Amino acid sequence: MNFLAVTQQAAIACHPWIGKNKKMMVDEAGTRGMRNRLNQIDMSGVVVIGEGEMDEAPMLYINEHLGTGNGPQVDIAVDPVEGTNLVATGKENALTVVAVANRGSLLHAPDMYMKKIAVGPKAWGCIDIDKSLTENMKNVAAALGKDITELTVMIQERPRHKELAEEAYKTGASVKFFSDVDVTAAVATAFNHCEVDIFAGIGGAPEGVIAAAALKCMGGDFQGRLAPQNQAEAERCLNMGILSPDKKLTIDDIVKTDQCFFVATGITDGLLLNGIKQTTAGKLLTHSMVITGGKMKNIQFMYRHFLPDSEF
Repeated sequence: MNFLAVTQQAAIACHPWIGKNKKMMVDEAGTRGMRNRLNQIDMSGVVVIGEGEMDEAPMLYINEHLGTGNGPQVDIAVDPVEGTNLVATGKENALTVVAVANRGSLLHAPDMYMKKIAVGPKAWGCIDIDKSLTENMKNVAAALGKDITELTVMIQERPRHKELAEEAYKTGASVKFFSDVDVTAAVATAFNHCEVDIFAGIGGAPEGVIAAAALKCMGGDFQGRLAPQNQAEAERCLNMGILSPDKKLTIDDIVKTDQCFFVATGITDGLLLNGIKQTTAGKLLTHSMVITGGKMKNIQFMYRHFLPDSEF
């Protein structure tokens, strides 16, 4: 529950900037709110993969130490604002997220692009990032007891995904595009009400690690491959101990333990969570999700009220 307070505080810090077209202010507010709360937790935490280097935004930087220094040693993967542009423009699906696991359990990698594919629990073991999207769709359809034409593939609306979308269309399947927040897109495959069967595409590596942790807790599946864009990024991988940046990463490579958890709070209304609402009493209402793995495996959705200037 300490980490629930982390995402709630980050989301509330962003609330005043919704729709104000101030992207940097959104990032700064979310990052400051998350960092302040993380440093109050009795833990020795290290950020193993963070957000912000690619667009020079404020960030919880890789190798940053968080917490009081007392308590368990943990790896942390964070995105203080998943969908900065969405918050700045008042659009849907922005949230704040964090994934936590025992020290040494989460992929330690630079902030760069990653090729990804994800499915929910019913299609676990049916994906292979080395195979074509069509082959993966055939296997997922068989696992789900569907015809391939009944599948829905979630793909980020980017020029780099034009061929991927066209391949999905050729099978007769449906494509659901999204603009940002591929954590939501990947995790949505594990929830029936989202009506998403498979997620595929290229996005940020931090979001990949966070989504993999959530799916690991729920029994879903995820594979990735880091995609350095230049020699400098390839060298950064080597410097962080990743000797083969082009290696296929299974969900067990990315999250090496079942003892992990994922926490998210909505900033604006979205596919998984409602955004922050101000009540007639002047309080702020948050909507959050906590997913735990291992022996404590559980999914909880919860609402909480706060005064706008309240401390946690």
